Formats: sequence, C-alpha cells, structure tokens
Amino acid sequence: MHNDVITLRALEPTDLDTIYLWENEASLWTVSDTAAPYSRKVLWEYLQQNSSDIYSTRSLRLIIEDNASGTPAGTIDFFNFDPLNNRAELGLFIAPEFRGRHIGHMALGLLCDYARNHIGLRQLHITVRIDNEVCIKLFSDYGFQQAGVLKSWVKRGNTYHDAVIMQYFL
Repeated sequence: MHNDVITLRALEPTDLDTIYLWENEASLWTVSDTAAPYSRKVLWEYLQQNSSDIYSTRSLRLIIEDNASGTPAGTIDFFNFDPLNNRAELGLFIAPEFRGRHIGHMALGLLCDYARNHIGLRQLHITVRIDNEVCIKLFSDYGFQQAGVLKSWVKRGNTYHDAVIMQYFL
C-alpha cells in the first residue's frame, strides 16, 4: 500500500533498532499502555514471530515508510480485530521528526482502503486520552466521530484521565 509520499509495509528484522527506540521512549508511554521498557530480545522475537495474517493473530502492525528517504516514519496497527463483527481497534504512531507533514492522515487513508477492500471491515475505532487534542483533531479531520467518553480511563502517575472513543464506518 502506497502513495507518492508514504508506503505501508510489513515489519522487517531490519526494523529492530527503530522499533526498539520508539517502544522504549518513555515520553511516548503517556499515549500507550506501555509501563516498562522492552528488551531487544523481546522485540527481536516479536519481529521473528510477527505474522501478517490478521485472522490468526487478531492484529496487524505496519511500518509507515517515507518514500523519499526510505526511512520509517511511524507505525499503524490493527488490534483487537473482531472478524465476527467486522471491526478492529486502530493504533497510530508518527515519529516526532515526521509530525506536521500529514503523514498520519495519508496512512489512515491507505489503511482504511485496505481495511475496506481487502479485509472487509465495517468499522474502526480508537481510544484517545481526552487531552490529546492533536490526535483527536487528526482522527476527526479524517471522519472519525466521537462515540463516547470513558471517565477516569487512563492512569498516568497518580492521576486518572478521561478518554474518548472514536469510530469510523468504512
């Protein structure tokens, strides 16, 4: 899956160093459920065992690659894939140096097309901390709609934060 700017591709063993840096950047843990660093061994095993078969793993992680440089610019994921109800949760990460270039919006477009035309999904959903205005704007601009608010959903330090659930019908 690609356009003139980015390509969505499968994870490769050569992505180990990049994934290691991204997954272990503690400042990014506030937008994920990560609470401790990953070892290279754990990530290497993940890369070796990673399958592109969403039906067997119920998830699919893809690298967003910048076509001009051939550099990974982020990741986009399906997880909690529910084939019975034709839906999946979505995760998106754009590396700091690639933010502000509409790469997230383009990646969403490519992934939604893939979800609709190749997997047959009916809807995607995402849970976003309510104070993550940039992320909420990105998904709103793409057409995701707020479906509800989860009170005190995400704990950071000793504080609980609300989160919004957003849905997109394909």
